[in-house]
Amino acid sequence: MILRKCMAMLGVGLAQIDLILPKKTYKSGECIKGYFLIKGGIINQEIKRIECDMIMINHHTGKEKIIDSTNILTSRLIQAEQYDKVAFTFKLPNTLVISDEQLSYRFQTRLTFDEGVESKDLDIIKIV
Repeated sequence: MILRKCMAMLGVGLAQIDLILPKKTYKSGECIKGYFLIKGGIINQEIKRIECDMIMINHHTGKEKIIDSTNILTSRLIQAEQYDKVAFTFKLPNTLVISDEQLSYRFQTRLTFDEGVESKDLDIIKIV
């Protein structure tokens, strides 16, 4: 058990997060309703928070801009190999520019544990 805990603190066998979205294409101003799927790792872990940023990437300049963020503070225990869902609702701004080869959008999600280690997820969406 001690070996498993040490491995988890190094990032091996951590609980993982996955943002599940109903589709990949959206319109400006649309409301997205999905969920975070959390899969327990090799040991029980205390979840501290879930952070999700919507990021706009300009591929021409290489710059990234955070459009908006969602933070969920929690004291939730995820059991080893257990699955859990947390609701996700996000209202897209009405001012988003349409995605193309120069401009794209993504949700970047971080799951933080009481030990400070993080699990990350990335989901690309298209604005039409």
